[in-house]
Amino acid sequence: MNEKTFPLSIEETHALIERYPTPFHIYDEATIRANFRRLRDAFAWAPGFREHFAVKALPNPRIVQILHEEGAGTDCSSLAELLISEAAGVTGEEIMLTSNDTPADEFQKARDLGAVINLDDITHLDYLAKNAGLPEVLSFRYNPGDLIEGNDIIGKPMEAKYGLTRPQLFEAYARAREMGVQHFGLHTMVISAERRTGAFLLTARIMFELAVEMKARLGIHPAFINLGGGFGIPYRPEESPVNYTAVGAGIRRLYNEILAPVGLDDVALRTESGRAMTGDAGWLVSTAIHRKDTYKHYIGLDSCMANLMRPAMYGAYHHITVLGKENAPADHIYDITGSLCENNDKFAIDRALPQIDIGDVVIIHDTGAHGSAMGFNYNGKLHCAELLRRTDGSIELIRRAQTIDDYFATLKYDGGLMQ
Repeated sequence: MNEKTFPLSIEETHALIERYPTPFHIYDEATIRANFRRLRDAFAWAPGFREHFAVKALPNPRIVQILHEEGAGTDCSSLAELLISEAAGVTGEEIMLTSNDTPADEFQKARDLGAVINLDDITHLDYLAKNAGLPEVLSFRYNPGDLIEGNDIIGKPMEAKYGLTRPQLFEAYARAREMGVQHFGLHTMVISAERRTGAFLLTARIMFELAVEMKARLGIHPAFINLGGGFGIPYRPEESPVNYTAVGAGIRRLYNEILAPVGLDDVALRTESGRAMTGDAGWLVSTAIHRKDTYKHYIGLDSCMANLMRPAMYGAYHHITVLGKENAPADHIYDITGSLCENNDKFAIDRALPQIDIGDVVIIHDTGAHGSAMGFNYNGKLHCAELLRRTDGSIELIRRAQTIDDYFATLKYDGGLMQ
């Protein structure tokens, strides 16, 4: 069981809403730090272990700064994420840019920062050389095809747009070496929101055996192996969290079994987690503003899919509690909705909850990853504020709410800005 709690009392929450009207996301610093330490401790045995926080999960310099204080680098996939890393004080090879149809300016910025570049396709090698120059260290992303099953979020590897095939991979490393690259890394990312120990061990086995083959065929001794992320969190109360101790111990056994006997016992390990670092450290706080009874019973919130897209995009479950009614009987069935002109703008469908009255504060759990980050402005909806609950209990505004003036600032039309 995984108890779903909120770090503020009823009184603290109402006082906070007086300062920052709903909706807003709030994150808990202590939980983020504890999440990082749990992963770090599981891989304390590994040579040169580094966690690269996936900035896309929660792209805020303040969050990146907290994780960097703990020892994390960053995993980036855009210019903005590289700039967030720079703003947070992350430097050099602490940063990893994983290419994905990457434009020249992003490669150039990564080169300027001294980041490790991880190429997604064999054709990107010439593109990188032409537009930014080749670095001394280069990595390629491997797509293992039908060796692993993938999942609904990241897709089956055979159908995914990411990574090189096995033949392409060996050709790419050979060509890169001929072009002057001195050191190499291996990377894959084939699972997401995974909690099964066996899935992580399978990924490690595939990558370790690939490293052995690379050494045998090409004489390349990889500097690091990035096993990706994919560590899930228990979104449902009845689910169990990842057993990091078992994952770390299992990967250690494979490391000693596969890599050590062939002289690869100095290969550094990397991971790139997002959800595992911040997912359960965030909550979307909203207010019930409408009730509708037609063929179903609906509760309308002052937030919408623009603030949390995962339920609509993936059919994802996010636990919901009603402030002050956490222990009340869940004897009403509701669809919890937002105000977008889209029928899938629902946070929950046929969810058993206590009676919700207009004005009740509704808390949606586990929104600290891919929540605010996936926000958008459809229907002119605005991004909400983001708050940080510090370890001393104080509240810090780390992103102000978007305003209507922000929305109109980039629009060009006769008559000027709306007044």
